[in-house]
Amino acid sequence: MTDHVDTILERLQELEQELEEEFAKARSGLRFGLEQGRARFEAEVVRRHRELKTGLARYLFRARPLVVLIAPVIYSLILPFAILDLWVSVYQAVCFRVYGIPQVKRSRYMAFDRSGLVYLNLIEKLNCAYCSYANGVVAYVREVAARTEQYWCPIKHARRVLGAHARYAHFAEYGDGETYAEEQRQARARLRAIDAEAQD
Repeated sequence: MTDHVDTILERLQELEQELEEEFAKARSGLRFGLEQGRARFEAEVVRRHRELKTGLARYLFRARPLVVLIAPVIYSLILPFAILDLWVSVYQAVCFRVYGIPQVKRSRYMAFDRSGLVYLNLIEKLNCAYCSYANGVVAYVREVAARTEQYWCPIKHARRVLGAHARYAHFAEYGDGETYAEEQRQARARLRAIDAEAQD
């Protein structure tokens, strides 16, 4: 990889950190803190949130009929997501151990904190839990797939890939057979370093 590409990647990481700091500032304006990993709002904020809550009956009455009718179609995806979640967990538990690939911590991708928002009614909380689970599974599976790709075929594609995972930037260039073996060795070493970082 060229020095220029490395510089751009470093700038991207710095910008991501800056963005996270801006998000933290925005959150502080909402007057909540984290206690033992759970969000805690000031009493006045909780009182105002309760006032903003749409009652269940009113929520359902205001919903368009088609929205209610397609709800089973949306929620039917829970089964494929659960099967994918289970299957990928078994896959990495077995295969990653054999190849010495550090396992992905599934819990890092699952966030179910919206149920504590008192301005959401029961259906809204259920919807939020569903979306949290689905997106968490997708992010978890993506990281398992990214580590698999980094171990077995860390080669960039000939054409630009939209939404490539973060590991992709360090893959070998397409068509560079001269350095491929060394690039693959380095990619596997970077994977092993994940375990060392996690233990620090």
